[in-house]
Amino acid sequence: MSAARPPVLWEPSRQRVEQTAMWRFMQANGFEEYADAWAWSVREPEAFWRAIIDVFDVRWEVAPDRVLADARMPGAVWCPGARVSYAEHIFRDRDPAATALHHASELRELSTMSWAELEALTARIAAALRRSGVGPGDRVVAYLPNIPEAVAALLACASIGATWSSCSPDFGASSVIDRFAQVEPKVLLAVDGYRYGGRDFDRRDVVGALREAMPGLEQTVLLGYLDAGAELEGAVGWEAWLGDGTPALEFTPLAFDHPLWILYSSGTTGLPKAIVHGQGGILLEHLKHLALHADARPGDRMLWFTTTGWMMWNFLVGGLLAGAEIVLYDGNPATPDLGVLWELAARTRATTFGTSAAFLAACEKAGLRPAAEHDLSSLRAVGSTGSPLSPEGFDWVYAEVGADLWLYSTSGGTDVCTAFVGGVPVLPVRRGELQARALGCAVAAWDQDGHELVGEVGELVITQPMPSMPVFFWGDESGRRLRESYFGTYPGVWRHGDWIALTPEGSAVIHGRSDSTINRGGVRMGTAEIYRAVLTVDAVVDALVVDVPRPGAEAWMPLFVVLRPGLELTPELVDELRTAIRTACSPRHVPDDVIAVAAVPRTLSGKVLEVPVKRILMGTPPEQAAARDSLADPAALDAFVTLARGRG
Repeated sequence: MSAARPPVLWEPSRQRVEQTAMWRFMQANGFEEYADAWAWSVREPEAFWRAIIDVFDVRWEVAPDRVLADARMPGAVWCPGARVSYAEHIFRDRDPAATALHHASELRELSTMSWAELEALTARIAAALRRSGVGPGDRVVAYLPNIPEAVAALLACASIGATWSSCSPDFGASSVIDRFAQVEPKVLLAVDGYRYGGRDFDRRDVVGALREAMPGLEQTVLLGYLDAGAELEGAVGWEAWLGDGTPALEFTPLAFDHPLWILYSSGTTGLPKAIVHGQGGILLEHLKHLALHADARPGDRMLWFTTTGWMMWNFLVGGLLAGAEIVLYDGNPATPDLGVLWELAARTRATTFGTSAAFLAACEKAGLRPAAEHDLSSLRAVGSTGSPLSPEGFDWVYAEVGADLWLYSTSGGTDVCTAFVGGVPVLPVRRGELQARALGCAVAAWDQDGHELVGEVGELVITQPMPSMPVFFWGDESGRRLRESYFGTYPGVWRHGDWIALTPEGSAVIHGRSDSTINRGGVRMGTAEIYRAVLTVDAVVDALVVDVPRPGAEAWMPLFVVLRPGLELTPELVDELRTAIRTACSPRHVPDDVIAVAAVPRTLSGKVLEVPVKRILMGTPPEQAAARDSLADPAALDAFVTLARGRG
């Protein structure tokens, strides 16, 4: 990074700073400067997290004597003996008549749901789950879109101690089975279909395939979303399952590390990692991050475009902890045009508009002028995640969305269900930079030998535990896969798999993934899923896929294929490959380009050289990216070197 700091594009007024919960928290703990507060939060984690518990009045059924009893990683011990309820904190002290959420989709007109209505629906789902034999520790999986029923079902699971897991209906059967079958659910909640981009997609065949692949499943519940009268043999209808009556919502106190939900973050081999997060860890982290870093307040309206297959959906639900209203949208953000979400922000009087960097880049390229075309006078903040927001993206937001907006680019991960670098509402915004490391997140940039770097790109590491780190991976009884995923490079230190550069002042720039995991719109996907789909096409004998960061846009994701002798890569074959990937995985998995190569580079032991190929395509000299004498076929790299030179 150059010595010259990027220009300040926005700075909060003193009045605005003093209105934030972050400022009040800093003052209560004796800090005038954010940098000092952050240093204390990672130097004295016991005191910091105790302060979070106190300021947000966490209510325990059984209070812990210690907050962080063992700080080793992996294996940190948080709040031993404590019992608490995430769902109780969502609903406590709410005005029943006040709005809890706004929701719209391509199938439903914009509407609202009050706290009383959300609580009643949550209570009915909880009662139905109990009648279905679901209790603490049982898994409930949901093939549901971003609609109020999904929010209520998550909260119902949390209230009784069941473990929630969801996938978006645009995921194909194979990808969903790879996720849900691992956790052996008792109940499946699903929609009959959905509408996206003006097209209707019937998913009942996928629901049927899920049932067949999960023999331990005891009940399937079908919500008629596409067609209210839809039926599926062997499934009970949503309203019939809910039954009559208005039961009271009850909360089961649970151990701090009792599984709240299971998220999935794909690796490069094998099945997606089934990441289990605990009730208490998510409660503390989301109270901290939503109220302090996202500056969510009672009366706010927080719109973040996401699906139920992305951790940002769980994070958005966490906005309810701060008393904010959340805004849900299900559909194509470009239908009928790219203004649909900006219009939703105007109609709901959203105070925060959250989206992906790729969406903002698309709006910029399309010449959108949201502030001129929509009433965004209520908007206070714009959040960007999923991939690095380019400096030009910063310029566009301030030119076309609002000059007096707090724009925060943020970065985190499914693995911790939060952001560890990003928004701080009391700090200025500099062009192209993430403002700072989050409180309680001991983030650093390390070189390959474990030396800390400042002003240089290094591996993003976390040197102290966070309460929302995984409790465990489902099915990983020995903990081996968890250790290898995060602690195999630097023992006792979490390596996240991103490249980061930290400035001396504490701000940051993310430079993309440092491993071979694919990141599309913030959803991390394993290459193994794509390979399984591609190799079902008879013409293909081998494949390699990477995503290559590029400034101002989402990463470029090419798929390289080796074809059977005598075959050529025709447009028809490309369409067949795209269809196979879309059907087995999801639309996000579909590559930008399909390119034929003579051979896929592999090590002598047969491992695909994804990271070296990615580095070559990013401009790294080939002799630095891979040792040719370690390759089974050294000439296999030549095609990628030639392609990189052409791209340069």
